[in-house]
Amino acid sequence: MNDDLPVLRGALVTLRWARHTDVDARFALGRDPGIIEMYGVDPQALPPFTRAAAEAWVQRLLDHPCAWVIEYEGSPIGEARLDNIDREERRASFAIGIADAALLGKGLGTEAARLVLAQAFDTLNLHRISVRVMAHNHRAIRSYEKCGFRVEGRERETVFLSGEWMDDVIMGLLDREFVRA
Repeated sequence: MNDDLPVLRGALVTLRWARHTDVDARFALGRDPGIIEMYGVDPQALPPFTRAAAEAWVQRLLDHPCAWVIEYEGSPIGEARLDNIDREERRASFAIGIADAALLGKGLGTEAARLVLAQAFDTLNLHRISVRVMAHNHRAIRSYEKCGFRVEGRERETVFLSGEWMDDVIMGLLDREFVRA
């Protein structure tokens, strides 16, 4: 756990450090096949989601230098991370995931993203954040665009899923383009 990582609070979600007590809540969420496909993974190719997998999820977040648990109504629902932070070039990549399909489309991910992006630009003094997203994940692309991300390119046929090749969309956000609300 990174003790320098602040708790980030929004109107709907709180982003906080992972805790070992999150294992039960993460295990209860399981692994939704529709969400897994949006990450470019064939859900049929994965083993069943186990308590050990939930423990590994928590431990991965605890070990990460810049990762938060997304909490909604007092329960963990996902994660948000800044990966590959380069302080010299003032850049990082962003990743976010909500594990509960019933909570998608409610603005929770957009709010969580804005909280992390504000931290990245205002506190960490980063200049650029990038994200890659499956081209068919229109909900995520719209959420990123609400934050100010722009499509910068497309990586063709990066994932073979459900019998067909699918593309990744590469998006970027500069500090001056960030849409806070």
